[in-house]
Amino acid sequence: MSQPLLLPAPRHLTMTGAVHHLPVTALVAITAPDLLFEAQSIQSALQSHADRAWEIVVGPSLPHVGLSLQLDSSYPHPQGYHLQITETAITVRAHDSAGIFYAVTTLRQLLQQHQAALPTLTIDDWPDFPARGVMLDISRDKVPTLQTVLDLVDRLASWKINQLQLYMEHTFAYRNHPVVWAEATPFTGQDILILDAYCRQRHIELVPNQNSLGHMERWLKHDQYHHLAECPDGFEPPWGGHMAATTLNPLDPGSLSLITSLYDELLPHFTSPNFNVGGDEPWELGKGKSKAEVEARGGRVYLDYIRQLHQAVTAHGRKMQFWGDIIVHYPDLVPELPPDVTAMLWGYEGGEKAAAEWERQTTLLQQSGIPFYVCPGTSSWNSIIGRTDNAVDNCRIAARSGLQHDAVGYLITDWGDAGHWQPLAISYTGFAYGAGVAWCLATNEQRDLPRTLNAFAFDDPSGIMGQLAVDLGDIYQIIGPEHINGQVLAYALQITPTNMETELSRFQEWGGGEPDISPQALQTVLARLDQVMQPLAQSTTTRPDAAVLRAEFQQAAALTKHSARRLLNLYAERVTTNQEQLADLQTLLEAQQTVWLARNRAGGLQDSLRRFDNLIAEYTR
Repeated sequence: MSQPLLLPAPRHLTMTGAVHHLPVTALVAITAPDLLFEAQSIQSALQSHADRAWEIVVGPSLPHVGLSLQLDSSYPHPQGYHLQITETAITVRAHDSAGIFYAVTTLRQLLQQHQAALPTLTIDDWPDFPARGVMLDISRDKVPTLQTVLDLVDRLASWKINQLQLYMEHTFAYRNHPVVWAEATPFTGQDILILDAYCRQRHIELVPNQNSLGHMERWLKHDQYHHLAECPDGFEPPWGGHMAATTLNPLDPGSLSLITSLYDELLPHFTSPNFNVGGDEPWELGKGKSKAEVEARGGRVYLDYIRQLHQAVTAHGRKMQFWGDIIVHYPDLVPELPPDVTAMLWGYEGGEKAAAEWERQTTLLQQSGIPFYVCPGTSSWNSIIGRTDNAVDNCRIAARSGLQHDAVGYLITDWGDAGHWQPLAISYTGFAYGAGVAWCLATNEQRDLPRTLNAFAFDDPSGIMGQLAVDLGDIYQIIGPEHINGQVLAYALQITPTNMETELSRFQEWGGGEPDISPQALQTVLARLDQVMQPLAQSTTTRPDAAVLRAEFQQAAALTKHSARRLLNLYAERVTTNQEQLADLQTLLEAQQTVWLARNRAGGLQDSLRRFDNLIAEYTR
């Protein structure tokens, strides 16, 4: 019998060559009442996959025990477990209740594939990284419904993910600051309380996450907060143009007062001992009100502000996490960080250059004695259809660097830059691969990714959706080149014809080459999209949201086709008239709204759709 497909693939698995036939009636025996949830989880799987109704009892020495779940603190690995299936019994021993839960998730996957005739085997398994998380951006227009997040939690828990962060800028319903979230349909305190309890039961820590320096534009645009901006009149970002204020003035006591008031209201809703205060990308720092201080003291202005945030977090009895992208540019200051902070090192590209930067940053943090996570991404944002090879390489490189330099955690990030146009279905590729290598790099680095996605992300026995997701995410390579955090066909939808040549030339600077927008390449994109999408209607996913999944893939492909046709019209050969493009866009906007509202709240939708206004203006001239 071949080895079963599991996500994550276990560290040590030995097949013993026989079959365990599940008895019709038996007991699930647990060693303590605290394991009831874990026992109920496997009880449900026995019923749904094998038509077995086994009762739960406490006491492993009872007769007729079919499955024994035993806490055993002598098992040497936290979160680890020993699973043995013989011809006559199934036994689990684990260091802690998390280990029991992870053994149960493995058993559930075996039942999914083998029903009542399980292969006999022995598994010894434990994680590479103690913390294995997913971060969802809920602040770039798209705010998921509570049910969407609860459903995702169940799937992530089944992949042994044990941490979740919801990235917030303005999308918590701060009762003392209603003007900021009035149009955002934010997460409420009750939402967080429900989600926190749901996560804890599934051994997931819901970590609060509130940006506290940069990315504060949704606050600073309002009169009562505008005076706190580093550059109230806006600034020129590194990529050109002009932007409204995004960064707080770290020297203004009012900035810290605002942030600490947010902490006072947000943190009581979470049971996690950790808190991510953000601090990334303060683009204007040193360009406005703090210019003189930064010129005089350099990175210490940033470090002093981080220390003040640390004091506020510590006052709430929490341990502070913060994004490490600024402090790593001041190596001499890293050892001066408070020793109990955790730096979150992010990087979202694959390739040798990215690997070298991971090596530099992880070495710096390890040598400084500061705990850190590695934080790769799903490569979904600014892509619409994904970037499969980049997601895999990025997640793999991060895991290698993290393991080599003793990272304490691994956080898979899923951002929503530029209107969060990509649907959730596109992010599953990065989530699934990242979950595997976060658990055990050695056994998950080389995976049959389409088969994995079919089995554990899309529940598709036809084998169609997993292959489709992977293939869609490879189409951008036809145009190339690599670009930081995105791909040409997505960016092109938000660039006006006047700025198109200038903006596309930036790809040479960022990605190392000019994009191929020749007629041949663009026609190849269109043909490949049709080829990849053709089997979708024959998929047999058993997920209850199957119709939504199909609509998400169809919408992502349709937006990409629209971009390719527009580039053909602008730079190669006219294949559609402006009237035809406008009619197609109007259909797309209706579909975008439908797909959006299937999983997400209404707030932010109109802001996201307004990013198509340049196309409407172009087609109606």
